[in-house]
Amino acid sequence: MSNIKPKIAIAGRIRDTGNYERALNGLDIPCQTTLSLSEIHSCDGLILPGGGDITPAFFGQKNNGSRNIDTELDIIQLQALEQTLRYKKPVLGICKGMQIINVFFGGTIIQHMKEYESHQYQDGDQMHGSAIVPDTFLYAIYGGFLQVNSAHHQCVDRLGQGLLLAQYASPVPTPEAICHEALPVFGVQWHPERLFPEGEKLLSFFFSLLF
Repeated sequence: MSNIKPKIAIAGRIRDTGNYERALNGLDIPCQTTLSLSEIHSCDGLILPGGGDITPAFFGQKNNGSRNIDTELDIIQLQALEQTLRYKKPVLGICKGMQIINVFFGGTIIQHMKEYESHQYQDGDQMHGSAIVPDTFLYAIYGGFLQVNSAHHQCVDRLGQGLLLAQYASPVPTPEAICHEALPVFGVQWHPERLFPEGEKLLSFFFSLLF
């Protein structure tokens, strides 16, 4: 039996992914930040990290409030997701990463939420309650309620094909997590890499799927 641990690929720019690497390293989870599809292919699972907004054309819209767009990164992340799913490897999308998953499966994005002030980063993450849908991956970890941290002004609108709602903010029901009905694909709008100790439970759950 091999003693080599599975490795997670983080599909992002190294300058932006320090929090993810520190969180995973703190749990003794091997990871590699890369935009190389061949390096991503050599890993056992994929994290799509947070970041700016997705190019609106990728979900059939014109720009209506999107900002900090990086089209080159969007393309690579969508390609990385397609490649990873081809081999049925687990995927975890975080913040923008959850939105990338939704767009990949044909869903849409609200480009500027009415409730953005209660979710957008303002000298720190915004904390708010959320309800978790029974019989979902998150319910098995946390039960029916979780206080989460937000740093976004956009959110999932129409769900992509095969995706299910797993968590929503309360009292205003903004989507906070999704999962695929058949594939090992999970997304959260909040940031487990900087929510301790609760976020560690999700990252450990994801790592367990790689074995």
